[in-house]
Amino acid sequence: MDQTDLHILEILQEDARISNIELAKRINLSPPAALSRVRKLEEEQIIERSTIILNAEKLGYDLLCFVFMSTNLHQTDELTALETQLARMPEVLECCCLTGEYDYLLKVVIRNRRELETFVRRLNELGGTRIQTSLSLRRIKDTTSLPLR
Repeated sequence: MDQTDLHILEILQEDARISNIELAKRINLSPPAALSRVRKLEEEQIIERSTIILNAEKLGYDLLCFVFMSTNLHQTDELTALETQLARMPEVLECCCLTGEYDYLLKVVIRNRRELETFVRRLNELGGTRIQTSLSLRRIKDTTSLPLR
């Protein structure tokens, strides 16, 4: 990976919908050369996927929650089943397995307090033995861009 590839990644992180012609202009390459580089980055899975980001609040999701969860499950098959179920929950935007006091951290969008209560009950049913929920009051920074340089 060279500086041109890093420049491509920076541009695509800011606007994944940029046309190949515009990308080529911005990196001073021909459109076929630019497209070839992007495809190579995709093949190497440096670019995992392209997506759009929706405004959750405008779509009725008023609560952004961070849920810390512990479990007493220890068998590999039980943990795999739990993680599969967590990954399938549409409210869960991100799920990380942690070291330390809690086993999992979930980033969750919920419409209201009633839905939050239902969600927490579902976590208990899945094997959550200790659950701590924090509500986001406002976002200070919200990005998906990696610091490439």
